[in-house]
Amino acid sequence: MIERFDLIVIGAGSAGLTAAGSVAMFGLKVALIEAGEMGGECLNTGCVPSKALLAAAAHAQDARDGARFGVSASPTIKWLGVRAPVDGAIAAIAPHDAQERFEEMGIEVIRTRARFLDGRTLAVGNRRLTAPRIVIATGSNPAIPAIDGLADVPYLTNETMFTLDVLPDHLIILGGGAIGIEMAQAFQRLGAAVTVIAPNPPLASDDPQAAELVLARLREEGVTFQTGRDAMRVAGQDGRITVTLADGHAVTGSHLLVATGRRANVADLDLAAAGVEAEDDGIRVDARRRTTNSRVYAIGDCRSGPRLTHVAGYEGSLVALDSALGLPGKVDWGALPHVLYTDPELAQIGLTEAEAREKYDSVDVTREDFADNDRAVTEGDSDGFSKLIRHRRKVVGVTIVGAHAGELLLPWTQNITGKASAFALGSAIVAYPSRSEIAKATAFGAYAPTIFGPWPKRWAAIVARSRRWRA
Repeated sequence: MIERFDLIVIGAGSAGLTAAGSVAMFGLKVALIEAGEMGGECLNTGCVPSKALLAAAAHAQDARDGARFGVSASPTIKWLGVRAPVDGAIAAIAPHDAQERFEEMGIEVIRTRARFLDGRTLAVGNRRLTAPRIVIATGSNPAIPAIDGLADVPYLTNETMFTLDVLPDHLIILGGGAIGIEMAQAFQRLGAAVTVIAPNPPLASDDPQAAELVLARLREEGVTFQTGRDAMRVAGQDGRITVTLADGHAVTGSHLLVATGRRANVADLDLAAAGVEAEDDGIRVDARRRTTNSRVYAIGDCRSGPRLTHVAGYEGSLVALDSALGLPGKVDWGALPHVLYTDPELAQIGLTEAEAREKYDSVDVTREDFADNDRAVTEGDSDGFSKLIRHRRKVVGVTIVGAHAGELLLPWTQNITGKASAFALGSAIVAYPSRSEIAKATAFGAYAPTIFGPWPKRWAAIVARSRRWRA
């Protein structure tokens, strides 16, 4: 027997939970399928534990820096003590993503794997499920490079490094992106020696002036960089691992972290049976997040495009409106924020200066330094700047590097989009995790009774009946 739903969502990370929860709030029948942990990568092995680790590292650095304020201290770092608040942060947030919470919404949560039998039918364990619309939100896995010997040595990824029982003596990090750079500063501040190996300049996609300010801070704190050369060979065993570079230079450390990007997690879905095409970077989607099978959406890290938690949530909301109410919406990256959570933070919304100059014939740039900001000066933390990028007087991008830079992006979201109402704020893309999210949550809360009220639910029921009939 084939069981029928109005929507089936595969994956219970940020994207899938948003899509499933939103559609269920319109009173429709939803199945949510998850073989792993509820909450996905962000909660369990990504944003939440990494930011908690960075917070612990910041406390250690504050103790070292206190002497310049006349407050002397020397941090004593206990690794298992550091891990406790990391685990605690996950435990505190987990109820928001828990199976019980979504079952209370009326969603059937099925804890197993799914694969396509055809364009509208899934095999889920020994069950067969179908729906007029199916959402793939299966996330991504660490991308492991093809380096000679890597498979034969113990290495860490973001999925395993937060369960370390001991603090590394010397952590070697492969990768100069956000994960690699954030963890480099965190572990260095917590007492490990850190070497970052990357074939390209670290943070290459960010504003170079802002990136250099961040990297200079890491170098001042003791992080060593080996860049411009590929890692050619890895050898060793637990506690002593050697990475040999293309020029023959070798780096030996106690632990190795592979932070060379993410790869879409789609291998077991049998996408071909559903007529869904995937590329090297993930599932192909259009601006509405529809795949090559228009009945199937792909959102979050599993599809080709930006891989950020707040993007996943945004896409989940977009697809929910399309699925439940038949209101198609297209993604708009014009005010897309991202934040590097180092100290100083590097925050970007919209285009960088280089991207704007490549796209437009005329660009004007305004820069203000935190050295001229009295609050920054009084706090003794005046490194950094704010850069405004405009095209014909329209704001197209903002770069901010400095203390709490990510919290300063929110006003620019509304400036770039030209939407300044509380309703617009409730649907804005706000960098995750940031305290600025509370403004969005408050605004959304004010409109939620209207959005999910009686009339929208009636319309959702009409749309659902129509789609069942057509199916």
